[in-house]
Amino acid sequence: MRGHRNDPPDNAQLLINLGRLVDQALERIKLQQARVELAMALQRHMLPPELPELLGVHIAAQYAPSRDGLDVGGDWYDAFLMMDGSLGLSIGDAQGHDVEAVAFMGQVRTSLRALAEATSDPSEVLSRANDLLISMSFGLFATCCFLRFDPLSRDLTVSRAGHVPMVWATAGGRSGIALDRGGPPLGVVAGERYPVTHRRLLEAGVLVLLTDGVVEGPHYPMEAGLAEVHQLVRAGFDADPDVLASAVVKVADRTGHRDDAAVLVVRYDGPPESR
Repeated sequence: MRGHRNDPPDNAQLLINLGRLVDQALERIKLQQARVELAMALQRHMLPPELPELLGVHIAAQYAPSRDGLDVGGDWYDAFLMMDGSLGLSIGDAQGHDVEAVAFMGQVRTSLRALAEATSDPSEVLSRANDLLISMSFGLFATCCFLRFDPLSRDLTVSRAGHVPMVWATAGGRSGIALDRGGPPLGVVAGERYPVTHRRLLEAGVLVLLTDGVVEGPHYPMEAGLAEVHQLVRAGFDADPDVLASAVVKVADRTGHRDDAAVLVVRYDGPPESR
């Protein structure tokens, strides 16, 4: 028996099918754009609107969003006065590149601030934050560096959770990358105790905290990025903190990064008798 051949669809039907496909694609694009806009709005509101001012201490921050508009990350920075009058500083990077990452970032930053009301020990702050995040079963992790600086005693205490080391320089010509021992990221291992490093700032200088989006790219190793930041900090330790922060965040342009990039600069004028 001879079969019947199906007639090919006419031009009108082809146009209708094409129009449906275009509509579906546009709906998906609109949905993704809405998610990105929501994440960016959340991100803006979760970063501190202003930074504290202390006599002899100057703080500035810079934030550069991801080059890929669909990859909104969870980088954050923070600076606030603690109950004992010391300065609390944190910078970190939450896992992921979407609305969930931004929401998780907000939870981490808020947790650190709240826990710093109960203890001024950076190691204790990170340990409690770590256990809190694990108990809440987010299923995500975050790297972080937390510092406490007492402007009266000039004591600086630092604790790291899997985060990029800070870079520093002093008026006396000393500088370096603080490769202090740290612990794992927050939200990974319950009951973790984070090492702490104690320093005393005896002369004017600057501390630069940053996220890996500044110093690391697809084909750019972190060591090279940190070395470049070190050169900038050593040469511009006495520059205006906003100027130095802007110069440091531009290193990300050379790494070819696709991640967010955050920089927090703290310049110290030195002991009162030296000002």
